[in-house]
Amino acid sequence: MDPEVLERLDTFIRKKGLRRTGQRDVIVRAAFSTDEHFTADELFDRVRKTDASASRATVYRTLLLMVEAGLLREIELGDNHKTYDPNFIEKPAHNHLVCIDCGRVTEFEDTHIELLNDCVTRRLGFRPVRQTLKIEAGCEQLRLKGRCPNLIATRLSGKRLRKKR
Repeated sequence: MDPEVLERLDTFIRKKGLRRTGQRDVIVRAAFSTDEHFTADELFDRVRKTDASASRATVYRTLLLMVEAGLLREIELGDNHKTYDPNFIEKPAHNHLVCIDCGRVTEFEDTHIELLNDCVTRRLGFRPVRQTLKIEAGCEQLRLKGRCPNLIATRLSGKRLRKKR
């Protein structure tokens, strides 16, 4: 984990009149321990492996602080669940491709999309601040081969699958 993340959060919470705690540090480390997107419940499960005394409320409050501090981005990837993306600090203009079959999320960046967004917003009289794009697509492996290793892994891990529309 980048030490700058803890430093930025520490500066932010001091400005709010809060203090740095050991539990917050555990939660932040768990949030940034991987590049994978996560829900609040998934983060809580990660945190509990390190600190069994951590409460769900502390995890939720710390999540809100990290979002407010600009360290995490809250995104909607489907199923009306809030998902948190720890990758916006390093790649602020990335987008998401979400498999509607297995739920796998693939991040991508494309300068053509950035240019198009810039042109459209300026033509309509706006100045772009940030952009995000979510594409929902069916798994090509499942369609062609009848099976998808990501779907199998998702089912084995017990993660929730997205509802098809």
